[in-house]
Amino acid sequence: MMKRSNKKEKKSSKLSLALKITLILAASLLICVTTYGMYLTKKVEHAADQAYEPIEKRGETSTKRPTEVKVEPIQDNVSVLFIGIDDSDKRGQGAEGSRSDALLLATLNRTTKTVKLLSIPRDSYVYIPHVGYKDKITHAHAFGGTLATIETVEELFDIPVDYYVRMNFNAFIDVVDALGGIEAEVPYAMLEKDEFDRNTVNLQPGLQHLNGREALALARTRKLDSDMERGKRQQEILKAIAQQAASVSSITKYDELIDAVGANMKTNMTFKEMKGFFSYLTQGVPRIDSITVEGYDDMSTGIYYYQLDEQSLSETQEILKSHLGLTEAGINASNGSSLAGSGSEQTHSETTTTSGQQ
Repeated sequence: MMKRSNKKEKKSSKLSLALKITLILAASLLICVTTYGMYLTKKVEHAADQAYEPIEKRGETSTKRPTEVKVEPIQDNVSVLFIGIDDSDKRGQGAEGSRSDALLLATLNRTTKTVKLLSIPRDSYVYIPHVGYKDKITHAHAFGGTLATIETVEELFDIPVDYYVRMNFNAFIDVVDALGGIEAEVPYAMLEKDEFDRNTVNLQPGLQHLNGREALALARTRKLDSDMERGKRQQEILKAIAQQAASVSSITKYDELIDAVGANMKTNMTFKEMKGFFSYLTQGVPRIDSITVEGYDDMSTGIYYYQLDEQSLSETQEILKSHLGLTEAGINASNGSSLAGSGSEQTHSETTTTSGQQ
């Protein structure tokens, strides 16, 4: 009887020890995860503070807003202008003196959780308020930096630009690499320039898994097609980045992403406002509808311009205004009367191209 009792006590002791070890490991893991989570939060907050750059000579809201009440992404429909610039040491232009290499305008609708994404051709011939005459939209940033670019886009589409994100080539490359690369369709074989303007990026046609420098080359090239096709590629690349970011499974990648944007990005979003955008990704990537403004090539002055079609531009303005809830149809949609507004709004995720005669 004593032997059986001893065996039971030893077995019970072993189970108790195993339970204690399991509990200690679980507690240690919880402490580590919590600590790392707090570390990441502080790191993100620090990076956001580094990146924060308010728009000079402008109040809390755009003059295109009907009221002076500041919008909040957690409760309002807002717009974001993505400005890609080349401020490399090789070109020696500096952050404010460089031209914008890519301009993408996104409107976000809080009710429908949808995004309208518009790529603006860099050679579009538009009025630039900062200088008081028409020129290529890419020159606006060289004339007056971020503010001049924002004012030009607001004038062109007659909508407020609430937020901007200005990113250079290094940040773009680092973000894509931190995500482990992206899947993108390469339209044709190309030997393209890298971030140092050297012809070192060799891509083959078809669906490819691209690293940062390859994705940048694909976003910039327009040798064999046009500004319009270049804009469409940039839209698809931005969608691919959003999809990859929403599917990030490794927590360590967040650390790399924060480092990627910390030193090479500027924005007028505060840390609190950045958190307001997270709800768009809580249920996966939102529906993103791509919009294109039709136009035509113009060499009549001896200088190449992309002339925007007036009818197409007008339709694009209405789509963006409605999506922001700045028209009667848009207000009804935001109040739940209609999911997608009327007329030009769509209820699917296919590319939306506004019509217009050239």
